[in-house]
Amino acid sequence: MIDIKIKRIYEDASKNDGFRILVDRIWPRGVSKKDAKLDEWMKEIAPSTELRKWFDHKEDRFAEFEKKYYKELENRPELIEELLKKA
Repeated sequence: MIDIKIKRIYEDASKNDGFRILVDRIWPRGVSKKDAKLDEWMKEIAPSTELRKWFDHKEDRFAEFEKKYYKELENRPELIEELLKKA
């Protein structure tokens, strides 16, 4: 069974987190790499820069953003496989 949890980088790390992966193209503001306590940063699997800019945190675009992001992921199955191996 695969156990994947989603957690914001701004939340404290916990020993129960397991293998910690940041999925974002841009390093989060105000968080040092030391304080993040990450095992890996997989920026390639995050939404593309173009998609992120288009979305622009507009709630009314979220449903379309989600569809477009899934399409991006479908085009990069090797990244999904890599992520699942670490779960």
